[in-house]
Amino acid sequence: MKILVFAHEFHVGGSQRNAVDLSAALRDIYGCDVVIFATPGPMVTVAEEKGLRFISAPDRKTIPSLAMMRALCEVVRRERPDLVHVWDWWQCVDAYYAVHLLKRIPMIVSDTLSDGLTRLLPKTLLTTFGTPEFVDQARAAGRQRVELLVPPVDVDANAPGGADPRPFRDQYNIEASDVTLVTVSRLAMKLKGESLRRTIDAVRVLGRDLRLRLVIVGDGNARNELERLAAEANTEIGRAAVILTGELLDPRPAYAAADIVVGMGGSALRGMAFGKPVIIVGGEGFSAPLTPQTAEAFYYRGIYGIGDGSPSNARLIADIRDLAESSDKLPMLGAFSRQFVVNHFALGKVCADLEKLCRAAVAEKRRPFLAAVDGLRTAALLQFGKLTPDSFRRLVKSRETRKASIANRRSEPHSTRPSSEEWGWRQSSPPRSLDR
Repeated sequence: MKILVFAHEFHVGGSQRNAVDLSAALRDIYGCDVVIFATPGPMVTVAEEKGLRFISAPDRKTIPSLAMMRALCEVVRRERPDLVHVWDWWQCVDAYYAVHLLKRIPMIVSDTLSDGLTRLLPKTLLTTFGTPEFVDQARAAGRQRVELLVPPVDVDANAPGGADPRPFRDQYNIEASDVTLVTVSRLAMKLKGESLRRTIDAVRVLGRDLRLRLVIVGDGNARNELERLAAEANTEIGRAAVILTGELLDPRPAYAAADIVVGMGGSALRGMAFGKPVIIVGGEGFSAPLTPQTAEAFYYRGIYGIGDGSPSNARLIADIRDLAESSDKLPMLGAFSRQFVVNHFALGKVCADLEKLCRAAVAEKRRPFLAAVDGLRTAALLQFGKLTPDSFRRLVKSRETRKASIANRRSEPHSTRPSSEEWGWRQSSPPRSLDR
């Protein structure tokens, strides 16, 4: 089976890393012939190191992009894939019309960058979401062709002993007595910025009493602001408590050097794979450690959360203090984190699920009339917005489903699951002690 992977711009990010890891696994485990097509970025080096063939796509100026469509059609004509696997809705718009409708090439789309259901995704396409919650919401909204594809983690490459932490600790003068917090993230204003600012603030508050070192790995448009906040915190504490390293294509030494990982999404999962205790952060002040009490909620809703909107940073400060002052409990929590990832997110398991979906998509009967009707529905949604990514972020989300998603994350979980009190999920109550 030959698969053309049409991915988002290849900067360093979770969606791009997932595409690379799964492409390599499909080739190595199942013998698939996989080619990646995307706008070039730093992750091209990672793909090439894994021996994957990469074809450059043009820069995107609009959605849909005629230039991207033309380039994609040429690649499909030349490569003759059995299947196109599209990552995220921007690429789906181009690929659906250019190669699925016109050339009748089977397609799968994986929607990983959305914070709600994307209305314009064609309903006839087999669509994967990264959390059981989004799968349930999609089915409740009338989408029948949805499947779960969780973020994959290479639990062999990302494992205790998988990287030597000593050169990294020596480079940044991290001492044995330091309690080292590590965050690996895009330094983006949106989605990531709030939690990064809160983490620096927590170290500023706690760093006077605890020997904390915060290492932030990544780059992005929030870097200047974060460097300013780090400098202010370091001046107040009187030592280099907050360090920004810049972007690392291989962040494994940073994970290996951590005592505690603070993060969200795939970055937090890779920290767990290294056997590290993890504090998961999110929007509107959310913070909670991964524990046996919170694990099922995080699996269902994703490695992220939405808090109560309080301007106070007390919750994250308390979570960091609890772990930093409980060094005897860190190995136990780290072992639980590792097992959580191995059980649910191991690359081999996720790849097996994807391979089955690919074969099903290739084998299914073509229904060109239904696909054309579905394309008209998507086109009707497209015509109401300016053809820029920012305007589509506002347009394509169903306001009702997004509000419902946010409300659901703040309220009781599904009735068939443990209550939020049992999960330790509600953000209005004080943080739970690790003894409970």
